[in-house]
Order: sequence, then C-alpha cells, then structure tokens
Amino acid sequence: MATPASLDANALELLARVAAAGSFAQAARELGLTRAAVSRRIEHIEGLLGQPLFVRSTRSLALTETGRRLVGRARAVWEAAEAARRSLRARRGEGGANRLSGTLRVTAIPSVGQAFLGPALVAFQALHPALRVELTLTHRRVDLQREDVDLALRITNKPPPDVVATPLLPFRVRAFAAPGLSLADPQALADQRCLLLAPAGRQPGDDVELHWRRDPGGAGGSERVMLQPALVADDLGTLLAAARAGGGVAFAPDFCAWADLARGELVDALPGWHLPIAEGDTVQALTLPSALRPESAKALIDWLKTHLAAHAPGGTSRPA
Repeated sequence: MATPASLDANALELLARVAAAGSFAQAARELGLTRAAVSRRIEHIEGLLGQPLFVRSTRSLALTETGRRLVGRARAVWEAAEAARRSLRARRGEGGANRLSGTLRVTAIPSVGQAFLGPALVAFQALHPALRVELTLTHRRVDLQREDVDLALRITNKPPPDVVATPLLPFRVRAFAAPGLSLADPQALADQRCLLLAPAGRQPGDDVELHWRRDPGGAGGSERVMLQPALVADDLGTLLAAARAGGGVAFAPDFCAWADLARGELVDALPGWHLPIAEGDTVQALTLPSALRPESAKALIDWLKTHLAAHAPGGTSRPA
C-alpha cells in the first residue's frame, strides 16, 4: 500500500486542484477533463493510500482528516509546478522561434510514423534544435501518465476519458494497387488478389466480409463484399510494397499512400469508395490535461495541424 510520501507530483497536484475547486466538476472544467475522469483518478489515489481523501455528498465535497493532512503538501507541489511552468513560459518567450528544449516523448502507431511523422519531426526539430524527441512506434495502447509519454498519435473515435484529444488528420481507407487497375465497384474485388491488414493468427484463406461505402456526393450507398485475402500481414507498409510490386490490392488509410500516389507507383483502384473502420476516420493527438502537458507537446500538435493541412495532397479525400 502506498504512503503519502510515495505519491507522485501529478497525484498531489490533482488533489490540490480538486480541494481548491471544491468539486470534481469544477476541477474537471479547469483541467479539460470529464468529471468521471477526475473522480476515477481520485479514487485511484485513495485506493493506493487505503484511505478516503474526500467526503462526498450530492451538494458538497469536503476533505477527510487524511485529506486535510495531505493537502498542505499537495498545495506546495502545485505551487512549485505552477512557478516552474511560469518560468519556462517566460524563458520561451525570450527565446524567440528556437524556444523549445528538453525531451519530448512521443508514441504513434507504425502507419502514422512511417507515412508522415518521421519527416515531420525532422522539420519540427529544425525549428527547435534544442528539443530532443523520443519516438516509439507501437500498436499497443500506451498509458501516457504511467509510462511518462507526452503525446500519442492514434486512430480512435473513443479516446480515453482522462486525456485531451485533438483531431489531427481525417482520412479514408481506400483500395490501392499498381497503375493500370481500375475497378467499377467493390464487388469486383472478389476477383482480385486482396492484401489485408490483420492481426497475427488470421489465415489468408479465411473469408472476410468488408462493408464498402460510397463517398459523400456519390451515387449509391454501401456494398458488402466477401473476400478470401491472398496475403494478410500486420504491417501496412509491407502490404503497400506488395501492391506496388503488382501483388494485388491493398486496403490502407489514404495518408499511407500519399508518397506512392505522388510518384505514380500506386493508384486508387476503387475511386469513389472507402472502407469505414471501427477505430474511426481521424488520427487524433492524445495528451494529458494542459496542466500536466509540456509546452513542446502542444507546440508539436499545432505545428502538425498546419503542416499536414499544407502538405496533404489536394486530391486526397476527407471525411465529411
């Protein structure tokens, strides 16, 4: 069981903020979180300590004796953190364009890293040469606070309730193939070698049902197609390489094919159609609430939004 002395600075600052706000709802508004997320964090801290910190009622929130003993230390941590943040902001304001420094820890799914994040980070660091970036590419969901990560780029329509999600890049999943292939409708895929992203363990001969949808403004609605993939892999880069080599039709987010389309090495083999996926249709930037987020994470998000808007191909479809 944890002791008050073993609580980290984030936990102590949250306690101080909730005590000062007088309610979970007000603290949540100040932190940019939901009330449920703040409540869960406090319950987690209470679970670590084995003692309640607040007496809850429908109309009020009061500190317990343990909470009163701990809140003084928590306020000192909060005040020190605020002073440090003010000092950093002041130094950055004096530093001009090259104001960011330290280490920024970023994680992303491999397709995002391979498609645009690597070159984008090089350009961003050219503006901030004192900033060091640690990038981890993984499909695994990363707990930002527990794993000390500042920013995660994920495809999701259900971000965790205790993070701040910023929509970064809308996209469509499309059918890409080597030049020369143009299909009239999704049913034509049944006669093609299809290259499918799938978790380990799926066999190429397994039947797969895909629900294709017309782009907004197009005639028709949706079509279901039964396929037996010729190749399954857990890496989109490999599937697109196979498609470039004439190995079949690969289904991938359009941002993964930007460079191949520009070079003429791939084409949209099923124009006007896209494949909705359960994870959603937007790359989201996930961070901790602003009080716990480094300035470099916010700066990178703002820069990426501008950079991607300027560099995304004009013909790339965007979700409506």
